[in-house]
Amino acid sequence: MKSNYEVRYAASPQDVKSYDTKRLRDEFLIDNLMKPDALNLVYSHYDRFISGSAVPVNTTLKLETIDPLKAEYFLERRELGIINIGGSGTVTVDGTDYELDNREALYVGQGNKDITFSSKSSSNPAMFYLNSTPAHKAYPIKKIGIDEVEVVELGAPETANARTLRKYIVNSVVSVCQLQMGMTELKSGSVWNTMPAHVHDRRMEVYFYFDVPEDQAVCHFMGQPQETRHIWMQNHQAVISPAWSIHSGSGTSNYTFIWGMAGENLDYGDMDHCKINELK
Repeated sequence: MKSNYEVRYAASPQDVKSYDTKRLRDEFLIDNLMKPDALNLVYSHYDRFISGSAVPVNTTLKLETIDPLKAEYFLERRELGIINIGGSGTVTVDGTDYELDNREALYVGQGNKDITFSSKSSSNPAMFYLNSTPAHKAYPIKKIGIDEVEVVELGAPETANARTLRKYIVNSVVSVCQLQMGMTELKSGSVWNTMPAHVHDRRMEVYFYFDVPEDQAVCHFMGQPQETRHIWMQNHQAVISPAWSIHSGSGTSNYTFIWGMAGENLDYGDMDHCKINELK
């Protein structure tokens, strides 16, 4: 079974100012994730970042190379991060099995050839969220359990942004080339993420929203601080955030999202903050 993929090209912030709702969603929204028995990928020209998912229900899924990579195998010149948001599953890398329970992660370094995904139970399948970036060096595979992540408590109930941030794939936890991944969970009664907002011109980012109730939504804000736009998002959708764009959101209930970054450096704190009362 071949990996399904689509390509997204980079856009100038000057051009994005003129986009209508459909064009904005076509360019930045990723809405084909977490489909049963499918491995779907989106290749973005922002830092050559790949977002995707693998949901093995009745079959084992294999991560195949895609044409834009011009590579013999997927990780020939790449690294890969995987976070499981479903039932227990197994990622097999060159014959070695790595069991991932809910909210556990796996880093797979450059040069590993055969990668497959399977679920322990078809009635409660694993749901693997994938991020991949170009790599210049081969680092060891590492599983990251929920008790091995860096935990940061942010925000406050008074500003409706109390949240727990967990850093899974960062250089203080695992050796990487440029990929960074983590998870942020909004606490009950809080709805705002990444507020006050920021940009980091040295890195792009992708947000993947989940734990969004069926009858609720998240309004994701993007764009330059003085030219913001919004995209309404549902459960299991992701959004591409260019380096020139803020990336923040507010939900009609609390929710969780996975963030993935790539770019110039591995300094998580390298960001330019935007004052709330100066956003437009």
